[in-house]
Amino acid sequence: MIRRNLAYFLALAVMGLGTSLLAQEAASSTDVHADRKDLRQDRRDLNSDRKDIRSDQRDLNKDRADRNKDARDINKDQKDLNQDRRERNQDLKNGDKAGAAAEQKDINHDKRDLNHDRRDLKADNRDIRKDKKDLHADRRDARKDKKDIRHDRRDLHHDRKG
Repeated sequence: MIRRNLAYFLALAVMGLGTSLLAQEAASSTDVHADRKDLRQDRRDLNSDRKDIRSDQRDLNKDRADRNKDARDINKDQKDLNQDRRERNQDLKNGDKAGAAAEQKDINHDKRDLNHDRRDLKADNRDIRKDKKDLHADRRDARKDKKDIRHDRRDLHHDRKG
């Protein structure tokens, strides 16, 4: 009787072991498939992050060029404003009220232009800060995707080797 129970127990153990090995092999193949899918998705994410980085760098360069142009315009407008003030004061000193009025009109125009350029300069500086922040976030995402790719490749290697 003990021999028969031992034979049943041994048969049960062999069948249980075979079933568990078969299940492990099936799980391993789905795990490899999932790791490959993960790897492909991380590579896509990395490529899109790189595109975003290039786009943000181009946008940042355009904003910097625009900012520099506005700064040059401010300097030019300030020089024009000073010149117009000198001419107006000279016209007033000479008693030319019509010439002084024309110069005052030009001064008012230059002041408006100067204020407009200053607003543009502020907006460009704001855009530059925003673009730098966005560029930093995209670079951080790219680093994270590279790390994920490295981990996925390691997982894939471990799944193949067992």
